[in-house]
Amino acid sequence: MQPKNNLELYSLLIEEERIMVDVLRQIILEVLPPHCYEKLTNNVPYFFGNRRICLVWPASIKGGGVKKGVLFGFSYGNRINDTDGYLEHGTNKRIYYKIFKSANEIKIRPLKKILKEAVALDATFSKAKKIYSSRYYNH
Repeated sequence: MQPKNNLELYSLLIEEERIMVDVLRQIILEVLPPHCYEKLTNNVPYFFGNRRICLVWPASIKGGGVKKGVLFGFSYGNRINDTDGYLEHGTNKRIYYKIFKSANEIKIRPLKKILKEAVALDATFSKAKKIYSSRYYNH
């Protein structure tokens, strides 16, 4: 089943993931500026500003490579000033992340700090332009 909204997404998650996703979404929505928005992409919540800023990927949703817990990822994590070494990175050179195995692991202050760094980085980007295939345009 592909969730169409957060309510449907939550119905697919185990209780601990549901709590973590909810807490992470609340933190994100508190920090993001008003022009930013949330959209379910690949069946998980992504958050956009001028470009994609971050995502929340629970292990119950296949395709994210998360075996247990919830991944909180930053689309341009490689460009974030992470002076505390809070984020990890795997094989993807651009996306940096933190995986939470329980809600007790979620610490609000460091999360907000790194999220503010991501928002500041996003502010340096111009709005992403949609690239259209030439087949849709007559030359």
